Amino acid sequence: MNAPSNTLLDSPAAYPTSNGLPINERSELILLLNLRLASAVDLQMQMKQAHWNVKGPSFIALHELFDKISEAVRAYVDQIAERIVQLGGTAEGTVRCAAGCSRLPEYPQNLADGMAHVNAVATALASFGEHLRRTIGESAELDDAITADLFTEISRGIDQWLWFVEAHSQAPA
Repeated sequence: MNAPSNTLLDSPAAYPTSNGLPINERSELILLLNLRLASAVDLQMQMKQAHWNVKGPSFIALHELFDKISEAVRAYVDQIAERIVQLGGTAEGTVRCAAGCSRLPEYPQNLADGMAHVNAVATALASFGEHLRRTIGESAELDDAITADLFTEISRGIDQWLWFVEAHSQAPA
């Protein structure tokens, strides 16, 4: 839960709400949510990077798949941001904040080959999924089943997209 010190991500819950969670727990949840929001914004743009630049024999299938993943992640971004605000926080969802706070590995530049994009996208999805699973437990420890459920739902979707992507590189046994 260590956010970079040059961000506003560690600001406490600032807006009053009748939400029953204590302010200390809400502040920790807002931090967790903002960290995942940064990674989700980064993930969405990584999917667009793959969508725009993929080449090769599987172009149309991968081009469309990466676009569908980007759209799904855009919906996750919105859900995470809205949960932050429900808890009395401010969603830190700018691209600049995402660039400084994302926990995802950097997407490789200058990729063109479809399989290279498949591998890079799979790496990004797996990393995001791993962070989500950790955050499910952290949210539950803070007695916020709703946030834990949100991350469970998003994790389920990310795992499905990972399956779709990895199927392009898996050969039958």
